[in-house]
Amino acid sequence: MTASLPSVSMQAARTGASKKANELGMRVMQERAYEKRGEQYLLIKSPPASGKSRALMFLALDKLNNQGIRKAIIAVPERSIGGSFADEPLSKYGFYWDWTVAPKWNLCNAPGDDNGKVAPSKVKAVGDFLKSEDNILVCTHATFRFAIEDLGMEAFDGCLIAIDEFHHVSADQSNRLGAQLRDIIARDKVHVVAMTGSYFRGDAVPVLAPEDEAKFVPVTYTYYEQLNGYEHLKSLDLGYFFYSGSYLDSIMAVLDPSLKTIVHIPNVNSRESTMRGKIEEANEIMHALGEWQGEDPSTGFHLIKRPDGGILKVADLVEDDPAKRDRVIGALKDPAQRDNRGHVDIIIALGMAKEGFDWIWCEHALTVGYRASLTEIIQIIGRATRDAPGKSTARFTNLIAEPDASEEAVAGAINDTLKAIAASLLMEQVMAPRYNFTPKDAGPQEGYDYGEGGYKENAPNVGFNEQTGEIHIEIKGLTMPQSPEATRICAEDINEVIAAFVQDKRTAERGMFDREGTIPEELTQLRMGAIVRERYPELDDGDQEAVRQHAVAALNLTQQAKAIEANAASRGDGEPKANLALLQGVRQFVNVRDLDIDLIDSINPFQTAYSILSKRMSEHSLKQVEEIIAARKIKLPLEEARDLAKRAVRFKNERNRWPELSSQDAWEKKLAEGRLAFAKMMADAKKAESTDA
Repeated sequence: MTASLPSVSMQAARTGASKKANELGMRVMQERAYEKRGEQYLLIKSPPASGKSRALMFLALDKLNNQGIRKAIIAVPERSIGGSFADEPLSKYGFYWDWTVAPKWNLCNAPGDDNGKVAPSKVKAVGDFLKSEDNILVCTHATFRFAIEDLGMEAFDGCLIAIDEFHHVSADQSNRLGAQLRDIIARDKVHVVAMTGSYFRGDAVPVLAPEDEAKFVPVTYTYYEQLNGYEHLKSLDLGYFFYSGSYLDSIMAVLDPSLKTIVHIPNVNSRESTMRGKIEEANEIMHALGEWQGEDPSTGFHLIKRPDGGILKVADLVEDDPAKRDRVIGALKDPAQRDNRGHVDIIIALGMAKEGFDWIWCEHALTVGYRASLTEIIQIIGRATRDAPGKSTARFTNLIAEPDASEEAVAGAINDTLKAIAASLLMEQVMAPRYNFTPKDAGPQEGYDYGEGGYKENAPNVGFNEQTGEIHIEIKGLTMPQSPEATRICAEDINEVIAAFVQDKRTAERGMFDREGTIPEELTQLRMGAIVRERYPELDDGDQEAVRQHAVAALNLTQQAKAIEANAASRGDGEPKANLALLQGVRQFVNVRDLDIDLIDSINPFQTAYSILSKRMSEHSLKQVEEIIAARKIKLPLEEARDLAKRAVRFKNERNRWPELSSQDAWEKKLAEGRLAFAKMMADAKKAESTDA
């Protein structure tokens, strides 16, 4: 049985501007990026399908031909994404040069596993490329990392380094790339173009350190700008659906075979997994769709006969057989079929078909299992937001096990989720709490709110910084870092240390299977200490101990918070409630919790489950979200805000529209900020008056 949760519809005007090209063949976002082509460091924050790959082609070709750059190296997270940088006859559409990559220099097409064990031949190929007469190479993040380690970063001097899906520089599997990038920027002998459709991580690790980010010139293009300028696609619907029992018994209630759909089945370790195995689950989904008729010998797609007699073509990316899976992937990537709507109908995937996967006909991204990663959610949404003829609506559906919690709690969690998604679609950062630990009685930290009565001497103090999302906690006897690098690690990389600790095989074995025989200090002091020394051998003993203590403190706080939550959620018989991941997960979005936006319209009981309906996210409501977020970040004196607000009114009278926050004109943007800041000041003052009264 299923029940619908919020269905958010984001309406757009369908002006066609997103797809209209200028005289050089550039769409709006690409033109915006090209205007900044002379910058050494560019950060492009733009949704999937907005044309980032081609924007990079325009930028790279100009740098190669006009700016003295000798080579362009494009690094992508997965081999499958390398196809986005295939040859393009750009001169056909008005540009000065064509984009051409010699087949041997697209290493994403070369054999070999890039999952942490790059073939030596690929690293050698990078070296050969740097000595060759050719000037464009495409490879994976992993190949690029290993090439830097093998060749040294000085080998890349004078090059353009373009990093696609840039949020990976801080992902667990790519933290080496993040460190290398910091060193490359410090060396200051290359140009860098960073591109991402999700410049946020949903956790405490920033994509770039503030001092590095300050060197980048940003180019921002939001989901709303993209959708509003599309020719065909006009709305994006987001829906959450509850089910009880097995998801396989309920999936057909949300899987519409008439829609081009990507189905992401749950991870085997998730609550939603049936534990029957991924192959069996994929087979049961196909069985629910209809009668299996065999496989297409050329594509490997399964042919499923529907009850109405129609034939569905289903691509199975869950398949374990490498040969079969590669044949299916090859058929999906076939450029000759890109514009063929009937090529495939449904794709079933587990870890694939997410970021960078380009299927313009996809109308529905159906994901089974709660996704705690907001980055992953936004990337999955992006699979369905390509513009295509006859495609007016795209949707994202999350099918999740029904939480064992009150309707009110779930409604609050979903509202926070919707706010986080809305903020993310506007390319705003959505971050979890970050801890700022200091020794006992270190004194109040600037920018932190310590609650009623403020900071108190000789008392437990916990402060919250609204702007950064940081939580200040005092700990007796805490060792503080002394060097700048150790200070940076404690502030920025502490989650990476914790991840290394909890994923460490020896730690897991002792902590999980030998609890009675394990002394806690053996793990928190000896093992955590060893991990810190292995990761940061350049730190002295004092700084290594400071990093260890900060990591243990953050880990313990997280565990204690989870224990408190579990106890609070226990039933009368002492058994903890099941499936609270939804509620626990969204609590990380601290910088949207206090946004005064209610996206829930009504809650209707429905047997043992219930339906929560959201308000429609129209152009007007999405602009409201943008303005509320912006107003909280703008810091202006009252008189300046009042003066700008008056000028914004004159702007409105002259042009019949309010100044836009997204405007590329600096003065118009300043007027918009002043208007919002003044409106917030007036609202806050009115609220204070009513409270005092």
